Amino acid sequence: MSLGVQIAALCVLVAALVALAAWIVLRTRGTPEKRERQRRLAVHHRGRIGDAMINEVTADALYYSYSVGGVHYEASQDITALRHLLPAEPERLIGWSGMKYSSNNPANSILICEEWSGLRDPAAKSAGQDSAGQDSAHGDGVGHQGQDAALAEGPVHQGADRHIAE
Repeated sequence: MSLGVQIAALCVLVAALVALAAWIVLRTRGTPEKRERQRRLAVHHRGRIGDAMINEVTADALYYSYSVGGVHYEASQDITALRHLLPAEPERLIGWSGMKYSSNNPANSILICEEWSGLRDPAAKSAGQDSAGQDSAHGDGVGHQGQDAALAEGPVHQGADRHIAE
C-alpha cells in the first residue's frame, strides 16, 4: 500500500472511533427526563429520610424547605412526570411531608419518585371525617390536629419535661 492510502485508512479509522465514542457518550447520558428519573431513583435507594415543609404547589413543581445538620435548604421538585401519582387537588399537600436526601449532598433531595412517596395522603380525608370515620372538625383536613383540640384532650408537655408513657 502506498503512504497516501495508509494515511486515508488511518483517518477513516480515527473518524469511526470518534463517532463511536460520541454515540456511546450521548446514549449513556440520555434525555434530561431520563437523567432526572435516574437521579430520583438514586436518592430513593441511597438517601436518608427527613421531614420537609411543602410551601407551594404549582402545576409543574413542589416547593419545599428542610433542615439537615443545622443547615436550612429550600428546594423544588419537578413533578410533570409524576402527575399521575399526585392527588386530584395537589394544593392540599401544603404542610409537613417526608423527604429523602443524599447524605453526600443534602441539597439533592426528593419528595416523591416512581417507587416512593413522602407525601401525606390528603385523599384519605373526607370533608369532616378522618380515615377512621370519626369527626375531624378540629383538624386541618390533612390529619393534623389543631392546637385547641390538642389542649382540650389533656395537658401539653414541651421540651425536657416531655415524657412518653407508652
